[in-house]
Amino acid sequence: MLRSVPGPPEDGREQRACSVGVCDGSGWVVAGDEQVAYPCECRAKRVKRAASTRLGSGIPKRYRGVSFERKPIADLDPIVLRPVREYVRRIDEQLEAGRGLWFSGDVGTGKTSLAMLVSKAALEAGHSVAIYSVPRLLAEIKETFDRDSAGSYMQLFRRLVSVDLLHLDDLGAERPTEWVLEQLYSIVNERWQDQSSIIVTTNLPSPGELREQVGPRTVSRLVEICDDPLSLMGGDLRIASDAG
Repeated sequence: MLRSVPGPPEDGREQRACSVGVCDGSGWVVAGDEQVAYPCECRAKRVKRAASTRLGSGIPKRYRGVSFERKPIADLDPIVLRPVREYVRRIDEQLEAGRGLWFSGDVGTGKTSLAMLVSKAALEAGHSVAIYSVPRLLAEIKETFDRDSAGSYMQLFRRLVSVDLLHLDDLGAERPTEWVLEQLYSIVNERWQDQSSIIVTTNLPSPGELREQVGPRTVSRLVEICDDPLSLMGGDLRIASDAG
């Protein structure tokens, strides 16, 4: 029988509740009468979440309040929102199974807001998340080849493929050189092999058009991870918001 081990917060701040309802928030439990403490499952989630802060941009300030009840998401087609709500409701199960989501459509239709909502839900559930616009990710990869770089390519690559959720924004916006195609394939293929989740947004409306931009091998794996794209079409909501 496991029981929680009371103790002071690890960082001196107010102690948090256990995300899995086992310990008292300290991150440790005792098994039976052995008087031996074991790390709680919530502790591993905290470590993963802390690791996320060293990757990607995190949730940008503009999207920190994103929710189903606020614009622009509240105004989106309920048919598009239904699978996203279900994904978020079962976020632990979805990430454990390596399932992802793929948002496609015109500029300003809410793709990034929906993707950020999913990433935010994953973080709040204690999972590790790396959020990148694809052009920024490629720039960071290039920097690892600089002689004065603080980190190696393999260090970055291992972190990209080990997080619970990789969020790639604006896929297909990059110039499709052979080097770019190989970098994207390497990351997506590794996560596909490990059955790890990916969230993708792209302005390209179909898998066929994305295939021409990032290569058939990469898109084939994305389709298996994410199933069919969720399409968001229409006018630019940013412009409509400014006009209103």
